[in-house]
Amino acid sequence: MLPDPRLRRGVRHPFVAVLLVAASAVVAGARSYAVIGQWFASAPQHALARLDARVAGTLGVRVAPSAAMIRRIVNLVCPGGLADLTGADPGGADSMAVDGKSARGSRNGQTPAAHMLAAMTGDGRNVTQLRVPDKTNEITCFASLLGPYDLTGVTADALHTQRGHARFLVEEKKAHHLLVVKANQPELHRRLRSLPWKDVTARRYDREVGHGRRETRATRALTITGLDMGSPHAVQAVRILRHRTDLKAGTVSRQTVYAITDLTSQHASPQRGWSGSCASAASSVCPAAGARV
Repeated sequence: MLPDPRLRRGVRHPFVAVLLVAASAVVAGARSYAVIGQWFASAPQHALARLDARVAGTLGVRVAPSAAMIRRIVNLVCPGGLADLTGADPGGADSMAVDGKSARGSRNGQTPAAHMLAAMTGDGRNVTQLRVPDKTNEITCFASLLGPYDLTGVTADALHTQRGHARFLVEEKKAHHLLVVKANQPELHRRLRSLPWKDVTARRYDREVGHGRRETRATRALTITGLDMGSPHAVQAVRILRHRTDLKAGTVSRQTVYAITDLTSQHASPQRGWSGSCASAASSVCPAAGARV
């Protein structure tokens, strides 16, 4: 289904072979184009034959494409990188978490590191990603990243708590959302802090040990129907109080996180946990929410 971007004249390596060599190297653990080049340079002939690498010389030796060629073709064909070749089916409904990170090892001299906006499923699969243009930010890439997919729910960090994003998800994609609110939106953050959280009796507590720390989360949520809370479709506000203990250093930290969602208390509550369309993606941000004051 992917078009070969090269001119016919001078083509030496089969188009499918270039993509297969790159994808196989990534599956084997390669995390950069340099490592991909090292992988296929040491790949045995029978492996290159299975990948349909080019035959060169009278002895029929299989020759893999260069790292530069792979980088050029992948960037032209798959703007989101190799994740587009191995990600989720755009026609299959899924819940996703959206976040942006700078690609490790992508800085070249004075050229800054490539900043990628990525979408992942609740089980940690990287579905797709887009490179954020140098003179803009993640906000402009949000709709382009998620546009091809049939979504059921999306979680995102505070940068994407935008009215336009909320309308796009609910009105165009028919998907639920859970959006984090931080101090970069001071007025909305202040309003969420001022809600009567002490009056919420229905709560949920989660305790986990991992990554060298012990964490306890206390989650409360209340209905905010009729209030203008950063999203035209928000009906619940969530507060997560995190207590983290570093098991090695013994230090203790405390963090309060706020979020808004269009899921009602009938679909997401401390008693039921996250159910329905936003369940898997939302679990990494807020494991349970919902309860009327």
